[in-house]
Amino acid sequence: MTRINTNVPSLVAQNRLQSSNNDLQQALTRLSTGLRINSGSDDPAGLIASEALRSEITSLGKAISNTRRASQIISTADSALGQVSNLLNDVRGLVVEAANTGALSEDEVAANQLQIDSSLEAINRIAQTTTFQGRKLLSGDLDFLTKAGTNFNNITNLQVDQANLGAIGSLDVSVTVTAAAEQASITIPSIPAAIAPATSAGSVDLQRVITADAASGSLVFTQANPQTEAASGAVTVSLDDGGGGTPGGDFTLTTKAGGAFEGALGEGLDVVIATTAAAGGTASTIVEAAGTVTITLEEGQTLAQIATFLGADADFEFATTDVSANVVAATSAITSGPAALAGGADASTSTATIAVTATADGEDFNGDIIFDESTPGATFGVAVNVDGDIVVTIDPDTDQSLASIASAINDLADFDAVLTNGDTIPVGDYDGGTSTAPTITNLTGGVDAATLTASINLTAKSTGADANTNTITFQTTATVGPPTATVDTDGNITITVQENTDVDLDDIITAITDEGTYDAEVEAGNTLTAFNSGTDTDTENAFAGGLAASGGLAKSVVFELLGKSGSEVFNVSAGTGIDDLITQINLVQDATGVTASKDGQDLILTSTEYGSDAIVDLRVIQEDDGGTIKTSPIGAGRRVTGQDIKAKVNGVDANGRGNTLSINTATLDISITVKDGSDDSVGFTINGGGALFQLGADVVSNQQARIGIGSVSTARLGGPAGRLFQLGSGESASLANDPNLAAKIVTDAIDQVTGIRGRLGAFQATTLESNIVSLNDTLANLQEAESSIRDADFAQESANLTRAQILVQSGTNVLSLANQNPQNVLSLLR
Repeated sequence: MTRINTNVPSLVAQNRLQSSNNDLQQALTRLSTGLRINSGSDDPAGLIASEALRSEITSLGKAISNTRRASQIISTADSALGQVSNLLNDVRGLVVEAANTGALSEDEVAANQLQIDSSLEAINRIAQTTTFQGRKLLSGDLDFLTKAGTNFNNITNLQVDQANLGAIGSLDVSVTVTAAAEQASITIPSIPAAIAPATSAGSVDLQRVITADAASGSLVFTQANPQTEAASGAVTVSLDDGGGGTPGGDFTLTTKAGGAFEGALGEGLDVVIATTAAAGGTASTIVEAAGTVTITLEEGQTLAQIATFLGADADFEFATTDVSANVVAATSAITSGPAALAGGADASTSTATIAVTATADGEDFNGDIIFDESTPGATFGVAVNVDGDIVVTIDPDTDQSLASIASAINDLADFDAVLTNGDTIPVGDYDGGTSTAPTITNLTGGVDAATLTASINLTAKSTGADANTNTITFQTTATVGPPTATVDTDGNITITVQENTDVDLDDIITAITDEGTYDAEVEAGNTLTAFNSGTDTDTENAFAGGLAASGGLAKSVVFELLGKSGSEVFNVSAGTGIDDLITQINLVQDATGVTASKDGQDLILTSTEYGSDAIVDLRVIQEDDGGTIKTSPIGAGRRVTGQDIKAKVNGVDANGRGNTLSINTATLDISITVKDGSDDSVGFTINGGGALFQLGADVVSNQQARIGIGSVSTARLGGPAGRLFQLGSGESASLANDPNLAAKIVTDAIDQVTGIRGRLGAFQATTLESNIVSLNDTLANLQEAESSIRDADFAQESANLTRAQILVQSGTNVLSLANQNPQNVLSLLR
């Protein structure tokens, strides 16, 4: 049946041609992109799978680059650590060389020290300047941070090599010690102490007690007094003039200088006036007898005549009032006498003393008294100068009373002054211009209370107890002479010294030693150098303490002592005591690693270190029967080791070595050293730090590695012996101070740096490099899987293209034929 309106064959040909075109377009797209899946419609499930694989491939690529970057960081750090190792090896060589002090001069040792100082500076510089993209690697910036917990101070060294801190960024660490580390130890019982031979000794103890006294001094002022003549008051002479009148005159008597009664000779003379019958003007006389001077006047003389007579006398000076020359003498004279003369004195010197005494006892107040009158206009005063001297300052132009001087001294806190001015003519004020300077006695005699002692020690010439209980007699004699010493047949010694005389102790020693039986010496530190029986006491102590040698090893012995550090052979003679044996063993403890101590008579040999590496091995090489060592339970030899610490870290059994415990798990790699023999549990928290490396495709903790890289500065490198900085000039382990300690410290530092390099190398080799290999393999497999899903198969797609091309061409031709079918209907209409 033929239809015109609907060309069904053409519609079918069009559909087929469209399908062929679609197939052709898909083949062209896949061949041009190389991908089988170019859109979700190509393969929804395949697209999901390939996209997941592509994400994993991208992450793995970054993980590989991360790992390579981490390896580069580790390589950088290892290179710097290699230089630190070289420097440390050089330092160790310098220390070993400097220990050869028998061959090296001080200058050479100092030169080695300079090299060590430079090496230490270089190590510090490397620690601070080793960086990777600006981040310091060896300064401690990449070390783990910890927070102290229970008994954290028991930890002497903590090294966190690796830790997984998880999402919270911290990790609690709990260390439970089940058994403390122990030293190796051997006990050798019953080694008696050696009793060394001793000489008998006695002594004479001498003592002098000194009583305290105060210092004293004085200022003595002198004054020259001139001669004075004795004198009396008025003596009235009255005359009868015969007319009933009584004219008269007053006379004043004074002894004359150079006369018979000058000065003090005239003091106290009585003067009596009498009359005598007229004798022609020649009967008047002046006579002295028995302290009385009698003046006899001739009757009938006038007052004027009497005055003339008296004025001519050589011994007296008479002064009178006006006398009337017209008065005629009567037949008798009337007197008012007797009158005593007074005020006569010879020339003399007066003294006044200001006695100065310290208010307290002691030699601190001994000093000078300085009388200063050298500065005109100076202000008067008394003071104590910095040397403790009393200084009296006087203005030479001003009089100063002695009382004021004494008062000013009294005002001083530490001194008293007493003025004595009791001469007949007291000393007046001190005039700096005319007075004689005082005579000064400086302050002396101040004495501190003290007890001076001395001991004369006497010892027998030989050891043993023979001289024990021998006596010492110390006696005095009135005989003048040096000290003597005598010994009787029993050995008792008698020492004789002169009484009440200072006897030098050295002379006593000479007398004892010259006698020959005993040695003698003055004990060091004594304060008494001479003995005086008048002031000193003596106490004698009889001889005692003499001993003969005994105790110690019963027989000579040769034994070898082996420890971790090495071995030493000891050849010990019979009689050697436990103390001497300990000294010998400890003298070489650095070479053997074994120390010796005692518990009563038991000798204890102990390793210097802890743990199973610590050993004590005692081997008796030779000892006679009955010897102390061989007969002990040890027998001929025994080897003992110490015990390592036993502990759990976060429930995991730790590896113990000495006092150090460690674990290495997926989440924690840590090494902890506790105090020697500590069995206390410890807790702390790791709360950050470390170098975190993302090594996997997923950002999860089990695909990360966090390692710690501690500081390698000289303050951090070292071990139990000390830190590396102590090797610097002037420090405790410098070459000049302790090269042995320096060797131990630098050895520990070398081991520490080597350990860091080994740990980083192991991390690089086993973790990073193996991770790169593993990730590369995984990446290849994932890329292969992703390719199998997403990439186009060119052979198949080429075939699909050829088929599609043929189908399109064929469909086009068929469609052309189908479109011609309606035209064939026209042939029916013809």
